[in-house]
Amino acid sequence: MSKKSRNIEIKAIASDFSKQKKIAESLSEKKTKILKQEDYYFKIDKGRLKLRVLSINKGELIYYERPDDTGPKLSSYQIYNTDTPNKLINVLDSSYGIRNIVRKTRYLYLHKRTRIHMDVVDSLGEFIELEVVLGRNDDLSKGEQDAEYLIKRLGIKDTDLIGSSYIDLLEKIQNREKATI
Repeated sequence: MSKKSRNIEIKAIASDFSKQKKIAESLSEKKTKILKQEDYYFKIDKGRLKLRVLSINKGELIYYERPDDTGPKLSSYQIYNTDTPNKLINVLDSSYGIRNIVRKTRYLYLHKRTRIHMDVVDSLGEFIELEVVLGRNDDLSKGEQDAEYLIKRLGIKDTDLIGSSYIDLLEKIQNREKATI
């Protein structure tokens, strides 16, 4: 069985999306990538399983585990690339059932070994996500330091940090709306 990849991750509400996006762009060593993503989450007992559809012939099946804590946290994940995402959605839906779908526009910036995501998530709003990619033998504390550095540079306050994934936030809103009907 293959070893899972790891990163140090944070997610935060973007308090000033335009300003923070400009800072991310100034930190990035590569041109900004703009990605339209649909994440199909499936009903599983442990961790999270999603199929990220990037185009009609490109998708990534991503399984990940991470605590729902605010601040920098270790995330372990595995990714399987597919050129038939719609067929895979059908198989996974038949096997597990679709939990929900998160749609977003992602502005991707790269700073050293960190992926900076400036996300506009349908029905949720604007967010910042940092993923400090770790090698097999990389020290976790160094990854946490990298994340803390970018948290400061991007002007992310402790009160902006969130522990939930987008799927959890979306379902919380949907459940609130159902309760008011």
